[in-house]
Order: sequence, then C-alpha cells, then structure tokens
Amino acid sequence: MTNRLLQRKQMVVDVIHPGLANVSKIEMREKLAKVFKSETDLVFPFGFRTQFGGGRSTGFVLVYDSMESAKKFEPKYRLARQGLVEIK
Repeated sequence: MTNRLLQRKQMVVDVIHPGLANVSKIEMREKLAKVFKSETDLVFPFGFRTQFGGGRSTGFVLVYDSMESAKKFEPKYRLARQGLVEIK
C-alpha cells in the first residue's frame, strides 16, 4: 500500500524460510530493496514473528521514497538500529 502523506510504501510481509530458524533483517532488507527498486537504507523491516514450528515469519515493512522522509517520519530507535543515527 502506498502512503503518499508519509512518503512511503507500507506492507505486511510473509517470509517462507524452510530449514532456517529465521531470516536476518539485513538479508531481508537487501531482497526487498531489489523487489521495490530502492536503496537498502530506505527499507525498514520490523515486528517479525516466527510461526510455531518455524518455516514462516510475518512482519511489517516500510519502504521510504527518500532518506529525508525516512529521517523525518521514522522513530529514532529504528534509525539507530540501522546505523543511520547515533543515540547519545
């Protein structure tokens, strides 16, 4: 879904990963950046939960249009998790 007011795309993502306990957020960011033709720094995955028994995870992803809008609307702790801002 496109959210023009916040200058981003937002979606719920199901990741199927048989044989793995879970998928790293870095790997997920790289693949989603390719799919949405965006930079890796503009993709913010969070809230992923693995279903009982493994093999599938569900979470939320935000893909911003620009770094300025990401820094404007994204909470500081999520920016710090990706190394874009340093919390003092």
